[in-house]
Amino acid sequence: MRIPPLALISALVVGMVPATVRGQGARVDLAHKGEGYPVYRIPALAVTTRGTLIAAYDGRPSGADVPSNIALVVRRSRDLGATWDAPQVVRADSAPFGFGDPSLLVDRETGRIFLFHAASVRQGFFGSATGVREDDPNVLQADYSWSDDDGATWQHRRITAQIKDPAWGGLFASSGAGIQLRYGPHAGRLLQQYVVRFNGAIYGASAYSDDHGTSWRMGNLVGPGVDENKTVELADGRVMLNGRAKGVRRVAWSSDGGVTYTGLRDDSTLVDPGNNAAIVRMYPEAREGTPEAQWLLFSNTSHRSERRNLTIAFSCNSGASWMAKQDVEPGLAAYSTIAMLPNGTAGVLFERGDYEWITFTTMDVQDMTAWCRVADAR
Repeated sequence: MRIPPLALISALVVGMVPATVRGQGARVDLAHKGEGYPVYRIPALAVTTRGTLIAAYDGRPSGADVPSNIALVVRRSRDLGATWDAPQVVRADSAPFGFGDPSLLVDRETGRIFLFHAASVRQGFFGSATGVREDDPNVLQADYSWSDDDGATWQHRRITAQIKDPAWGGLFASSGAGIQLRYGPHAGRLLQQYVVRFNGAIYGASAYSDDHGTSWRMGNLVGPGVDENKTVELADGRVMLNGRAKGVRRVAWSSDGGVTYTGLRDDSTLVDPGNNAAIVRMYPEAREGTPEAQWLLFSNTSHRSERRNLTIAFSCNSGASWMAKQDVEPGLAAYSTIAMLPNGTAGVLFERGDYEWITFTTMDVQDMTAWCRVADAR
């Protein structure tokens, strides 16, 4: 592990933090606008139990969300993102059917890979009818694809009736990645975040499974004013939700494994233009209660009004405060997602430019972990 320079250690000791850290690996563009599909959007990323990276994203006929004739595309890498297999279309159909907004979740106990997404015919999130009929073309459906062979082949399932309250309008899986809890009475629980439209307002909620995906339930709504959102399990076993909002991010906490969230508030330290983001633990395998379990990474476009300046911030104290930021893309960028790789680096998949590329890069977080160790020793 590299030791931070003496000046940086001194800055920590007196309570100061350096503004920027750099440690980005080579970039690989997985998709480019107009090559194969007119538009590519909405990155999702996960590492399987075999160490394979899986990237998923929308292949779109235009920039429009569902309802649109969108296909779900997957690429795999077996060398930590240096090279990638050819694109694989997981779900596609003739117009007007569409499948979009992917989110990946890996069950570490069974090895099963879940690829959550929305399925549409006539309506999207804002036009979706109430009710839970899974054959209703006016209801935006909650689907997932799943793979038991490391992403080589996929099957599909609809869970709208299991997780949707009939009084709700649209709902869709928040793209990027879900999590599996590792601590306490809910260890093994699968959590996938959703966005819900109810009585004209927008909420977040966690869909959860305690039987490896055989059945799913939806937790309580958190909001209003919580759009696309992600969760991370904290060192003390609580789950923290981090949601999209205009100006700054919104956060809330759950002590029952994602069923209910309390304490919803703005986090003024995480500036955001109203964009999807990502939050993960630096050491997913860290034991409950250890300092390493408190170390978090957060990626977003750190700008109050524009989708640009994609950065990674890090926290040594379960998100109570955020330290130095590491540049990913200073120019135009949008959605991003993070997965910790087996070699200890962070893999970042993001929309680059004016929705022109889906790009993968790695970030060396060793300086960040060194600073956290120094801070913990104070």
